[in-house]
Order: sequence, then C-alpha cells, then structure tokens
Amino acid sequence: MSDSIDLPGFDLGAPPQAASKDAYRVLARKYRPQTFGELIGQDAMVTTLGNAIRRQRLAHAFLLTGVRGVGKTSTARLLAKALNCIGPDGKGGPTIDPCGVCEPCVGIAEGRHIDVIEMDAASHTGVDDMRAVIDASRMTAFVARYKIYIIDEVHMLSKNAFNALLKTLEEPAEGVKFVLATTEVNKVPVTVLSRCQRFDLRRIPAEKLADHFARVVEAEGVSAEPEALGLIARAAEGSARDGLSILDQAIAHADMEGGQVNAAAVRDMLGLSDRGAIRDMMALLLAGDALGALAALRRQYDLGVDPLGVLRGLLETVHATTLVKLGAAVEPGQATEERGALETWAASLSFAALHRLWQLLLKGHEEVGRAALPIEACEMALLRLVHASTLPDPGELARMIQNGAPPVAVAPVAPPPAASEPVAAAIPQSIAAIVTVLENAGELALASRVVHHVSLISIVDVEMVVSSSRPLPSDLLAELGATLKQITGRMWRISSAPTVGAPTLREAEAARREAFKAEILATPVIVAALEAFPDASLPESEIDRLLAAQRSKSA
Repeated sequence: MSDSIDLPGFDLGAPPQAASKDAYRVLARKYRPQTFGELIGQDAMVTTLGNAIRRQRLAHAFLLTGVRGVGKTSTARLLAKALNCIGPDGKGGPTIDPCGVCEPCVGIAEGRHIDVIEMDAASHTGVDDMRAVIDASRMTAFVARYKIYIIDEVHMLSKNAFNALLKTLEEPAEGVKFVLATTEVNKVPVTVLSRCQRFDLRRIPAEKLADHFARVVEAEGVSAEPEALGLIARAAEGSARDGLSILDQAIAHADMEGGQVNAAAVRDMLGLSDRGAIRDMMALLLAGDALGALAALRRQYDLGVDPLGVLRGLLETVHATTLVKLGAAVEPGQATEERGALETWAASLSFAALHRLWQLLLKGHEEVGRAALPIEACEMALLRLVHASTLPDPGELARMIQNGAPPVAVAPVAPPPAASEPVAAAIPQSIAAIVTVLENAGELALASRVVHHVSLISIVDVEMVVSSSRPLPSDLLAELGATLKQITGRMWRISSAPTVGAPTLREAEAARREAFKAEILATPVIVAALEAFPDASLPESEIDRLLAAQRSKSA
C-alpha cells in the first residue's frame, strides 16, 4: 500500500521536515551565560555568592531584582548549577565555578533537571498554584543535592498566593531552596523581602556591553564598526538581552548591505539621528539661526528620524559638552570631529548656559512626547531655544537692573570656528580678586555663588583650599576650577577641608555694614534724636546711601 494518496489536481508539496538540530538560535539564547565568569557587570553579587558557598553560609531563599535583560534568570540557573554540581568525577561539592559537564550541570543548562523547577508567576498567580508548590517542596530532592524552585516575575503573584508561600519560604524543608526573580521589587510584600537574601543586579555599563558585543560578532564571523556596537550598547539601556536582540537584527540587516554592521545602518534601523547632523543642528541653534535649525529638523524628519530622537540627540550633546567642560575622560570610540565640536562649545558656553539649554530641551522632549502634532511641537521647542539663546544670563540681567540699564538682547551664543587655547591671565590670590576675574569674564552667576558660599582657608598660586565646615553647593568647586582654568590658562586644584575659614565676601560685607551702622547710631546727633523720639528709627535705605557715599569718597 502506498504511503501517499494522489489527489488529481492537487499539489500538496513536500511533506513537513523535522527541525534540524543545527537550527539557528537567536543570539540572546545562544550567548546566555553558562558560568558566573560569563555574567557581565555583576561582580559584587558573584563575589558575595562565592564567599557564601565557600563558607557554607547559604540562604534558603534568594531574591534577584533588576531591569530586564541583566541576567536574573541566568543567575538563578547558574546558582542552581553551583549548588548541585558534583564535578566531572562525581565527587565535587557546591562551587562558584560549576564544571558544566556533570549530569546536574548539563540537565540544568538544558532545562530538564527534575529537581530544578522553573515557573512563571505571571501564569501561576493563584493560591492553588502556590499550594501545589508548597506540597511538592515538602519532599526532598530526588537525585540532586538541593531541590530548587525558580519563580520568575514573582511580583505577579496574588496577595493570597504570597501569604500562602510565607511559612514555607521562611522554613523550607531540608535541602530545598527558593530563587525568586522580579523586575518590580516594589510590588513584592515586605514580609517576603524579609525572608530572602536580596541581590540587586545592576544595569550593565554601555562600555562593557560594547566589549561583549564585539566578542559576539567575532564569534559569529561578522565584521562590525566599533561605533555601531556603541550605538547598540547605548540603545540597550543596560540590558544584555535587549542589546543582543538589536545586534541580531543589525547582523541580518548587514547581510544585505555588504556583510558589515556599520553605524549608518544601525542608526537607520533604530531611527536614530546622525550625530553629524545633530552637531550641525546644535551649531545652528547656538548661532540663533532659526530658519536653518528648522530646515535641519525637517531634513531629519524626512529621513524618518523621530522628533523625540532629534531632541534626545541634542540632550546627549549638551550633556557631553558639560562633561568636557568639567574635564571628564574622553568617551571610548568618540570621533575626532565630535570631540573637537564638544571642546569648542565647552570653551564658549558657561555652565549656566549649558544648564539652561538642558532644561529647555528636557521641557521640549516632554512636550513632544505627549503632543498631538510632534514635529510642530519640536519646531516650537527649537524656536524657544533659539529665542532663549539671545536673552541675557540671569546674573547679567540682575546687573543691568542694578546699574539702571534696560535689559537688552545679547548677541547669539555662537561657537568659534575652532577651539582656541585659553588666554593666559594674572593668577588671582584672593577671593575678591577671583570674583573680579569672573565678573570681567562675564561669569556673573558663578561670581555671585563664590561671594555667597566660598570661605577661604588658603590660596597659593593655583592651589586653593576652602572651608567645608558649612554646606557647599555640590558642583561649585568643580565649576569654579574649570572656569578659572579656562580664564587663566592654568590647571587649578581646588579642594575643601572641614577647618573654619575666613568669612565669605557676603558675610564680610554684612559685617562692615553692621559696623558702619553701629558707628552712625553712636554719633551724638543720632543718639540725641533717638532719645527725643524713642519710636523713631534710621531707615536701612539711608544707611546704604551713607555707606555708598563713604565708599565713593574713599575711592
């Protein structure tokens, strides 16, 4: 009898074939960590677990928390292997370096070990599911050293399910361990948290992710630009799994583009704006060229770049410029052209201007995210930023008002065509001299902060020590050092010490005013007048006028 039936007029094609053993596996599964040494970015947790295993101080319940893709489930499986490994010779004990070849290690890695039970709390939320776990946990392991329950996304359990689990979680049967994993630890009851040894898995730094992706593409036999891997690492936002999924897509895209994962293709794939285009737009905004900035935005929009992506690129540029102004280390893989532009802007923009740019862009990003007309909202945000670039700094505005001059628009903040060397200047050797130097350089806001907060202990050449016996703004010393370096051309070393220092300029001025006021009130004419009219007082404005007149006369 024939194994097939011929139907006239029908072509059923070839019969379905069994899946090949060599079927492709996505990178996120193929490169899942198989040892604690392969677990990237979690060194502190690995050290703690290793010490606990070596000292035989093992908790009965563990809670792993962190954002998606940082290795919670992988860590749970690695922990199960570490506790149940028997070594290649079958005589080994718990170890932070499981062999990976014994039956427990192989079975756990393949997800088929009878004593390592994985369950998804999202699909087993009820109290009946927990009762089944509780009943099964009363029995010891069948073949392994420990019976281990891995409950993923444990925050999805119902309140009753949590309550049912509490007693077992606190006092499980001998040889039973629980490993709970969650991305939302705030939803886990405190009663559960208190019964577990908690490990917070950190976001993986972009540098480590980029290095990991470089090893992956090398193992896959694929060529990739370092900048492209850096883009993928930043887009992953600390998640190895998300990054490997993006890399998988980029490799598939590269097969049609000549076989190399390049930065331009990754930007197109992710809908990111070209960094060169962002730099050009930033220059137009700082120069106050509204029409040019809007045209650049429309070009990006026509290429398919999301307006939010443009604003995010501008935010990253402002942040990078601020770091350069602070003297931070160069970002790995940063292009020479980009570094040059950042140094130019860092030299021409004050910290106050950079903070203002950041706030305006952040507000624009928020508005565009909820706008009914995103591209129009983005244009309005950029126009607001251009308009703000022609306004005076708040410190300059206060100075204008104080001097009686009407506030006028200042020239747009335009970066110089190329970064120039700072002009050497005389080194100020007192706080008053430093304030004068800052005011002459236009750093009025910073000068005001120095007047109000800096209590000097000592100053020798470019080494200055200020008092921290009173609160100091966290960024003041770094900003002051960077600005003085820019003005004087010398690297300043400014530190703080808990020793009491000299009065601040504001305090000294207040003391001089009080002394002058006491001197005025002690004059015979004023004393007689106050005795004759007990309810009378000398107006503060009059004291200020007299003090100003005295200073003018002294000058």
